[in-house]
Amino acid sequence: MRVAGLLVGETLELLRAAVVPGVTMAQLDALAEDNIRSHGGVPSFLGYHGFTGTICASVNDEVVHGIPGGRVLAEGDLVSLDCGAIVDGWHGDAAITVPVGEVPAAELELVRAAEDSMWRGIAAARVGGRLTDLSSAIEDSIEASGAADGREYGIVEDYGGHGIGTEMHMEPHLLNYGRPGQGPSLVAGIALAVEPMLTLGDHRTRTLEDGWTVVTRDGSRAAHVEHTFALTEQGPWVLTALDGGAERLGALGVATPASL
Repeated sequence: MRVAGLLVGETLELLRAAVVPGVTMAQLDALAEDNIRSHGGVPSFLGYHGFTGTICASVNDEVVHGIPGGRVLAEGDLVSLDCGAIVDGWHGDAAITVPVGEVPAAELELVRAAEDSMWRGIAAARVGGRLTDLSSAIEDSIEASGAADGREYGIVEDYGGHGIGTEMHMEPHLLNYGRPGQGPSLVAGIALAVEPMLTLGDHRTRTLEDGWTVVTRDGSRAAHVEHTFALTEQGPWVLTALDGGAERLGALGVATPASL
């Protein structure tokens, strides 16, 4: 899974560098597919329940599952790129949200709030803990960011993280809110994708007629980030982070296999 995770992480870094005004979603999708296949992987998303892209590309008020096509990114857009790859039957899954050129400060704060909550959620994972320890940490972080930024972020409720391994989506489902100490026990070897989705407005969403693209009901902008991690006796190992999560988790006082 680390091999698949690194391939996803490296692909997302290529995409991040390619996000400029004038690029199309189809060009980003082609870049991702070429990189995954040229390194011995298979795109997880392509053909999944009929999905037609290698990546999900969701722009502005699109929260998740945007279909890459001919749309051209423009200055001031905010784009979420979700990527998955399979190597030797094992999956990696991660997402980033990237500004296109200059965007308002509130949108940068939105992305930072989502990223911080994801890392806080991963940091809460401990052998012997419970699944909703992560949910609670994610929600607490979002609320703390909102208080610091002077706004209340919408936490999308209909979508969240998930188990992952020999399939892309496995049990358990991981909510981005909730009370700690509930749900399945966390054991060494479990792999989870932590996946906060936040909005600058109402948390409610709807799905467009294409059957895939999820947008905010009030048209507010959204951010979506994700990492896959495995829980070990030495702590969480972030399989889709190039450094295994050592920097961000280390800053939170959490030891990881990557930092030992």
